[in-house]
Amino acid sequence: MDKVRIGLVGAGFAAGFHAQAYARIKDPDAVIVAVAAKHRDRAAALATRYGIPHFTDDYREILDDPEIDAVDICVPNVLHAEIAIMAARAGKHIFCEKPLTGFYGDGHTPKRQMLLEALSRADDILAAVESAGVKLAYGENWIYAPAFQKASQLAIASKGAILEIRGEEAHSGSHAAYSRTWAQAGGGSLARLGSHPLGGILFLKAREGLERSGRPIRVAAVTAEVANLAKPAIVAGMDRNFLATGWQDVENWSTVLLTFEDGTRATVFSSDIVLGGMEDRMEIFLSNSRIRFNITHNTLCEAYTPDPATFASEYLAEKLETKAGWSCPSVDEHWLLGYPQELRDFIEAVALDRAPLADGRLGRDVVEVIYAAYVSAEEGRRITLPTSGTLDRRVLERHQ
Repeated sequence: MDKVRIGLVGAGFAAGFHAQAYARIKDPDAVIVAVAAKHRDRAAALATRYGIPHFTDDYREILDDPEIDAVDICVPNVLHAEIAIMAARAGKHIFCEKPLTGFYGDGHTPKRQMLLEALSRADDILAAVESAGVKLAYGENWIYAPAFQKASQLAIASKGAILEIRGEEAHSGSHAAYSRTWAQAGGGSLARLGSHPLGGILFLKAREGLERSGRPIRVAAVTAEVANLAKPAIVAGMDRNFLATGWQDVENWSTVLLTFEDGTRATVFSSDIVLGGMEDRMEIFLSNSRIRFNITHNTLCEAYTPDPATFASEYLAEKLETKAGWSCPSVDEHWLLGYPQELRDFIEAVALDRAPLADGRLGRDVVEVIYAAYVSAEEGRRITLPTSGTLDRRVLERHQ
């Protein structure tokens, strides 16, 4: 395949930086030929900005177009499964933003029911992809971030055992209105932010197992706590609130402890209550070494000003509340976060007929652990997963 023709579904924040990333891919050649969005004016604006020849307010036009090879799904989480399954049935290769899918309904629904429904949706996606014989790339950019890649290579080169991993993504809250409700987002900070370090941790342990014994090391048990730490009653009376508010039935803080089959541990921290810009970091403790990286708060470039107006015209970094004081301006934020690399991998997977590094199975595993964590937080106890890495639905149903 000389050129991969892409249909972009969505015209919001994620679609914008995906369009930027595709513009950087030259070999093999990738081109966005159409963009679809619910609001036609937003689709038109994105098309104009990036020179995309066609735009529409109906994504089914993209799925029906025989000239389009692949679909890039950048829409609210609630729509991921529906569009991915329809795309597979239409014979389109799929890139799906994280999380792969989830439960979308009343946030007060019993979490075991959520887990069952989320896994059912994930399985439906994988089944549709397998039946159609198309590629499914899961949008976990952490795995493609240069710092993560180097850390992964160092871990393998050390030949040491990974004993513990601590990963975190946090900031002051999402700007997206859909993130406030379970019906649209499928969870709060754990689903939206925790999915990043979680995906990276699962990847590292799976890779360690494959290197050692030819079998991935999977999660055996999950223990978690979640909370809304920015409730009106907590922040009431404060003169200024720099944190995002309006959370309805989702959490804005979570901590998840993972126990792996080999007895090792990992901790995932995620929250919407952290000021000072995006936190994307991980530390890996091995039997013979220690590795840590910080994707966002690095010292490639540092700046200081007492006046926030000094750098008013220049972008510094995502989620930074003020440009006053010290900051770490990102020298190439999208590259450091791995966005061009993950989309290049997807395009090469399609063009060269190979599997992507982050695939649908990883996406399903992330969904499984996230919702097992929600069960743990609700029931106040450790949730055991079978060593196969797939929860036994009959066991879960007996506990409902």
